[in-house]
Amino acid sequence: MFHKVKAVNALDNFHLNVQFAEGITKIYDVSQLFDKWEAFRYLKDDPDLFNNIQVDVGGYGVIWNDDLDISCDELYANGCVINAYKKFLSTSNNKR
Repeated sequence: MFHKVKAVNALDNFHLNVQFAEGITKIYDVSQLFDKWEAFRYLKDDPDLFNNIQVDVGGYGVIWNDDLDISCDELYANGCVINAYKKFLSTSNNKR
């Protein structure tokens, strides 16, 4: 089943705020891909490119350019539901 992307925004620390068509919003950490896939390292070195994120035609993922994209299934499966993400941040901030 596809979880089509409705909207996407770049956040700090290489995170994406991804809104899905069914009304769920998740945060996806792109930095986890830097070591796994060499092509994604360009995003780390070029903040303007990272911020130039768009929803792919049809909502089947997000794209930066012809070489960099992430599928909607990857974003959905490995994104963190926004309420859980806020809880994670508040817990992380308390440990500093």
